[in-house]
Amino acid sequence: MTEYTVKELIHNHEKAFVPDAAEGVEAVIQYRLTGDEAGDYIINIRDGKCVVEEGIAEEPDVTLTSDAHDFADVLLGRANGMQYFMTGKLKLSGDLNLAMKLTSFFKMA
Repeated sequence: MTEYTVKELIHNHEKAFVPDAAEGVEAVIQYRLTGDEAGDYIINIRDGKCVVEEGIAEEPDVTLTSDAHDFADVLLGRANGMQYFMTGKLKLSGDLNLAMKLTSFFKMA
């Protein structure tokens, strides 16, 4: 199995995006990742497109904070995001309804 860096997984959001699933959605999602592969990423969903940038958004709709490797496990399907949220490994702030829909906007590998 090929291993990906966290940065590669985040930037893959653009390819994995399903425009029909996010029809009418305009959102800015902030990922604040800590640990070995720490980084700040902005996921912009607007006009049927998903654009990933590195940096900090001024006013994100949702902010997700997690250890980078824990988040990679969620993205790769090796861990349950809801379980990580309930145990505090993944923290969310902002529009939690939007946060709950996020996974439906992207096709899984």
